Amino acid sequence: MLADLVDLGRYPIDRPDSAAYQRLIEDIRREIDADGCAVLPGFVHREGLAQLLAEAEAVAPRAHRSFNRTNAYFTRDDPRFGIGHPIRRFYERSNAFVPADNFPRTGPLRLIYEYDGFLPFIRAALNEPEDRFFRYDDPLADVILNVVEEGQGFPWHFDTNNFTVTLAIQNAERGGAFEYAPNLRTPEHENFEKVAAILDGDMGAVRQLVLQPGDLQIFRGRYSLHRVAPVSGPRPRYVGIFSFVEAERMCGGIERTKQLYGRVLPHHLARAGRRADRLLD
Repeated sequence: MLADLVDLGRYPIDRPDSAAYQRLIEDIRREIDADGCAVLPGFVHREGLAQLLAEAEAVAPRAHRSFNRTNAYFTRDDPRFGIGHPIRRFYERSNAFVPADNFPRTGPLRLIYEYDGFLPFIRAALNEPEDRFFRYDDPLADVILNVVEEGQGFPWHFDTNNFTVTLAIQNAERGGAFEYAPNLRTPEHENFEKVAAILDGDMGAVRQLVLQPGDLQIFRGRYSLHRVAPVSGPRPRYVGIFSFVEAERMCGGIERTKQLYGRVLPHHLARAGRRADRLLD
């Protein structure tokens, strides 16, 4: 069934013992080491893309649309820090996410995410050990669809999950570029000074990508500050997001989950405060 979606001739993730698979892993690792990000053009072929687009259009009306102000960490204001500190800089956010519980196991987006060979492929590409790489244990956020409509975008932020894998499904007519500063922080250091510099407009460390429908992106989003530029035109931008983390049973925080999906589940309340690092979000 994966062959109905993915170009397995170009990306043989179903043949991990093949020489072609090993070359693919080596190529991706070089990109990530150099750039904090790797792009696999045409990972999903034309016929598979048609299935993903049909699913996206069907579930897009169920997206949680929110319009609020947020900082790069999705946290509340903290007066312990001075004016101008990154924690205290809030920006307009207008975006929409279709939560994970809208995607059935038989649907194309979840079929890719839950394919037995997909997690080992992404883990190998990131050169991560088995005991530090897991699917995101979040019933609202392991597989989601980002919907960006006319005039909307996503301001500078860090991801709450360690490794984000995105699949471009449909581009807007204009705008929607992905901009990022790779490896800006570490699990031990927030690097507020460099974050502040980018928020002030210093784009020297920022890189830009315009993904095409069918492209797969592997990105270290927890450590790289990034944003999506606003889009224009009547056609929405659809991006599927697959999430992986370095700690088993890791789940999204309550405040951030409410902001992104409009609700929390008992699962989130039970996991509150259980993080693998000391970063703000």
